[in-house]
Amino acid sequence: MKKYIIILSLFFVSFFAFNFSQDYFEVSKNLDIFNTLYRELNISYVDETKPGQLMKTGIEAMLASLDPYTNYYTENDIEDYKYMTTGEYGGVGATIQDVNKKITIMEPYENFSAYNAGLRAGDEIVEVNGQNVVGKKTDEISSMLKGQAGTAIKLKIIHLGQTEPVEVNLKREEIKIKAVPYSNMLTNEVGYIKLNSFTDNCSNEVKEAFLKLKEKNCKSLILDLRGNPGGLLNEAVNIVNLFVDKGQEIVYTKGKIRDWDKSYMSVNNAIDTQIPLVVLVDNNSASASEIVAGALQDLDRAVIVGQRSYGKGLVQQVRDLTYNTKLKVTVAKYYIPSGRCIQALDYTHKDEEGRVDKVPDSLITAFKTKNGRITYDGAGVLPDYKTDAVKFSNILATLLARNHIFTFVNSYIIKNPTLLSSKEPIKFTDDDYNTFINYLKGKDYEYKTQSDFALEDLKEDATNEKYYESIKAEYEALQSKMVANKKEDLIRFKAEIKQFIEEEIASRVGFQKGRIDASLKYDNDIDVAKKLLGDMPKIKSILTTIDKPTKPFNANKKF
Repeated sequence: MKKYIIILSLFFVSFFAFNFSQDYFEVSKNLDIFNTLYRELNISYVDETKPGQLMKTGIEAMLASLDPYTNYYTENDIEDYKYMTTGEYGGVGATIQDVNKKITIMEPYENFSAYNAGLRAGDEIVEVNGQNVVGKKTDEISSMLKGQAGTAIKLKIIHLGQTEPVEVNLKREEIKIKAVPYSNMLTNEVGYIKLNSFTDNCSNEVKEAFLKLKEKNCKSLILDLRGNPGGLLNEAVNIVNLFVDKGQEIVYTKGKIRDWDKSYMSVNNAIDTQIPLVVLVDNNSASASEIVAGALQDLDRAVIVGQRSYGKGLVQQVRDLTYNTKLKVTVAKYYIPSGRCIQALDYTHKDEEGRVDKVPDSLITAFKTKNGRITYDGAGVLPDYKTDAVKFSNILATLLARNHIFTFVNSYIIKNPTLLSSKEPIKFTDDDYNTFINYLKGKDYEYKTQSDFALEDLKEDATNEKYYESIKAEYEALQSKMVANKKEDLIRFKAEIKQFIEEEIASRVGFQKGRIDASLKYDNDIDVAKKLLGDMPKIKSILTTIDKPTKPFNANKKF
């Protein structure tokens, strides 16, 4: 018997040694091919190849064949990488944009360098360290403004409502963008926390916000993860741990390498395991957001409200490369307490055009929460209480994209300067809205609808098929009617346009907190969450009702 075991062992050793040898040969062979090709291109190609850019293009094309989360960072990209993982960067603390060919401050961050120097939304930057920036791209100016904390920077600014530039001297500093930009009591008993990202220490930000809300008599809580793209896995675990008992498995990961088979437990005492909790998600809630929402759902600790989440069940690790470059590489999939993985797209199977399939219905599996409720893998986190996604009009999208609302509010603030110090709620009246309509006269806010594109296709097809002349009169009449209808869109979509104007005005008074505060009164998901939290029997029913497994979606759409 021992003889057979020895022979079998030798077989496996030989087999794996052979495979390792084969893999090593393939890697060495292809590296040699790549090396000689790269050298010959740089020597022989008719034009200048820019070796660094050529290599970067090759690396990015190679990684693009895998998944969108495996990325290469050059030394110049390190600041962007640092911002992604920590929320920190060296700079002056303001967002900028090209508005009508002027580099304009869109929003300064409170209590940072630009804000403390008196820079405000609508101010124009004309010089940076003596260099004229007129005509330069926003990315170039952004790079000029960023830099090592403590270094001096000199700007020439034309303040909103002024015509002459003034010199402003300030110092760059370490800008830390808060992961929790806003928290407040929405009613006497319902608290609200908005979490924008899963960067270093964000769990402590959530904890501090939660404790302050409890001091204000918070009896139930809304945690808003909508639009949150995720980030650090351990921070997601720590946030779940605020609401569940110590010793509970929150998530585990499985990879090709055994070192990535890990279980992540709640290791601290919870802040509150009983407070009624609603978590808001949408189609842009991804990764760590889905760990939090999915784990709290699987543990029957929270009611999930909103739309199906994004469906990113992959884990990345950052590896240091030579010359201060980095590789962020997908190393594992993660699984939440019920055992499901919520990864929606199968990147291992792409068609000839590089498109990726969603996990097919036939492979979607039902799992059970702690109380026995049915959940599913392969399609993000499905909410317990589904709401409709907000769809804004074409005209609003155009007004925002062309900065007409931003520039109108600039003129509105110039005419109403006392607003900036007012403590009263923003009131944008119907008369004010008529002023906005007059402001738009002569400005370009044309846009195309799906109907416009359909009409263009009809004309092209009818022309090719020799039918157009016979329907020309009817076609032009329909086209004229559509133009007339679009002119009424400013009135038809008045409510949503007014909402965004009010939010922009509120941001000039209260900055990011002001913008969020103004948006909440129009938020249907918030209204639904508040009503649920006011109905404890409904909350209990959602968390304990056991349904038969169903598959309420079509997972075969290609992207």
